[in-house]
Amino acid sequence: MLEIRRYQDADKPAVWELHRRALEATGAYFPGKWNDDLSDIQNHYLNNGGEFLVGILDGKIVCMGAFRRKSAALAEIKRMRVLPEYQRRGFGQIILNQLEAKAIQLGYTELCLDTTTLQIAAQQMYEKNGFTAAGRGKVPPFEVIYYHKSLISEKTK
Repeated sequence: MLEIRRYQDADKPAVWELHRRALEATGAYFPGKWNDDLSDIQNHYLNNGGEFLVGILDGKIVCMGAFRRKSAALAEIKRMRVLPEYQRRGFGQIILNQLEAKAIQLGYTELCLDTTTLQIAAQQMYEKNGFTAAGRGKVPPFEVIYYHKSLISEKTK
């Protein structure tokens, strides 16, 4: 059974490996400064109104996901990854569900994210979960799709 818990400093090597392997599998891995947040997860996420979760199966980190504060109302989903051999088991969905619940608990009312056009499965998961495409852009060398989601249900409006 998949165990979800908050990131710990000892997870760093496994998180980097998961990040690299998951992106390489889609052709979207590219070293650069945009990976710097993974060098200091504590300050980029946990100490800044965000969250970083890892999923563990049989003692191995197989999935992860995070969000960081963009404003008082807006959090940005980041680093959603599942090891290729563990994909299509619902692990990404489990992480996303927990991240959304935590964002609501912390008072966020909106989520945003971006994903490359190469990551078709990610696009499908986000759209299935109520994220809507809000535009496209370029994060060299990739084309990305920007997504947005309101966390305010119709009942609470």
